Amino acid sequence: MTPGDIRDSIRNKRRALTDAQQDTAAAQLADLLCRQDFFLRAKRIGIYLANDGEIDPAQIIDAAFKDNKACFLPVIDPLTHNSLHFAEYCHGDVLQQNRFGIPEPQLHCATLAPLWSLDLILVPLVAFDRDGNRIGMGGGFYDRTLASSSGQSSDATLVGLAHQCQEIASISHQSWDIPLHKIATNQEIICARQK
Repeated sequence: MTPGDIRDSIRNKRRALTDAQQDTAAAQLADLLCRQDFFLRAKRIGIYLANDGEIDPAQIIDAAFKDNKACFLPVIDPLTHNSLHFAEYCHGDVLQQNRFGIPEPQLHCATLAPLWSLDLILVPLVAFDRDGNRIGMGGGFYDRTLASSSGQSSDATLVGLAHQCQEIASISHQSWDIPLHKIATNQEIICARQK
């Protein structure tokens, strides 16, 4: 199967989850992840808002706010091809839809966080393997953004969030792919076996 075929198959699988299954998975993920040392230590967290059947991190955002952690959402850079900024997010902030229909902070009103200032980045994905490889939506936004931060001494822990059903045996690693340190699912925390 090509990456595109895998992407379509897994997206269909996660979209087929019922609302009750999605809610249960999100609660299980939040319960598991919010007890991890890497989450407890983090003060500044890059996170996303769920779209297209992604596992929903809303309860993680709530837990972060309860613990006085700062949360930052991805915002598509209007000038640079397929890259992101991370803008501070607080409950009640007015969001706008980007070109993919995903809510994001208004860039002109936002406080941006350089990647080196984030302790933890929770990354959406379509599929993952246990080596820390991921298939995203295909635009390369996260890989391009994370690659551009190399040399800025970012110590952020990169954690992919997924339903357990999004795991596949192996993903071909490309030179431009940025591997994850961990994957958090509704059933387990996986420490990546990076090669």
